[in-house]
Amino acid sequence: MLPYTFKKTSILIKRTFHKSRILQIALITVLWFIAQEISLLTRMPIPGGVIGLVLVLALLYFDLLSIRSLALGAEWFLAEMLLFFIPAVPAVLNHQEFFGWTGLKILAIIIVGTMIVIIGTAIVVDFSFYKLEKQSQPENKQ
Repeated sequence: MLPYTFKKTSILIKRTFHKSRILQIALITVLWFIAQEISLLTRMPIPGGVIGLVLVLALLYFDLLSIRSLALGAEWFLAEMLLFFIPAVPAVLNHQEFFGWTGLKILAIIIVGTMIVIIGTAIVVDFSFYKLEKQSQPENKQ
């Protein structure tokens, strides 16, 4: 009786996560917080966001988490991303040194960092689509 109840509860939790944007946002936030704590506790020079990306990728790879469990929350974060950057603009305008050599160095770092993030994201998205396609195909039983 116990395995049946566990399986039924597991299915109910999965369905709830697949439909609830708030739960998905909470899950993404919890995963980021765990990754940030790992970064701080191990004193690695790697940001918590990068560790979180690796953590989510590992959870997806080992089928402990499905893409549908994060899709709505991730879409919301992407749609509202501009709000996370607006406060930085007035801070830049208050510092004149950013309009000289220092600003060019920072701009180069931003461009290289952005390229690294785009490439990393492309790899993760490609892997996610591969996993999603693999899950949606019926298994060949011979």
